[in-house]
Amino acid sequence: MFRFITTGDHRLMRRANNWFAPRWVRWWMLGATRAGDGWLWYSLGLLIVLFGGSDRYMAVLAAALASASSIAVFQVLKRTTGRRRPCEVEPHCWATLLPPDQFSFPSGHTMTAFACATAIAYFYPATAPALFFFAFSIAMSRIVLGMHFLSDVVAGAVVGALLGWAACQPFV
Repeated sequence: MFRFITTGDHRLMRRANNWFAPRWVRWWMLGATRAGDGWLWYSLGLLIVLFGGSDRYMAVLAAALASASSIAVFQVLKRTTGRRRPCEVEPHCWATLLPPDQFSFPSGHTMTAFACATAIAYFYPATAPALFFFAFSIAMSRIVLGMHFLSDVVAGAVVGALLGWAACQPFV
């Protein structure tokens, strides 16, 4: 099973690394990956505190708990697995970003995006489509820009969503 996943990951990596995407896709992916650096979620937290209604403090606290637990989990997993990044395996044809850390598995940007999106959507269900659009865009950007393999992103999304859900449970 591991070999099947690795083979698929490397096949997709080669396609992504050699795809000279249209300009609008490049801008979207670069913007999405920068949004995943944290400022999007901090800004959203501030908006929720200002305009979030009666659940605002619980929502922000749940998102902060989800984010903090996500960071702790992905840092441990990255050091434990030690998986090389796609950009170390094969150069990218147009993306010149430097990776934020040394290891690839799982995607920390993706895990944190899905953790925050899940926690906030729990309290504000009407925002779920927009939140998960941003989380999905961040996840896809990590693949398209050669920072992560597909399995890194899938694992990050699943674990992040579970952490986001778990962070909401004390407030139920």
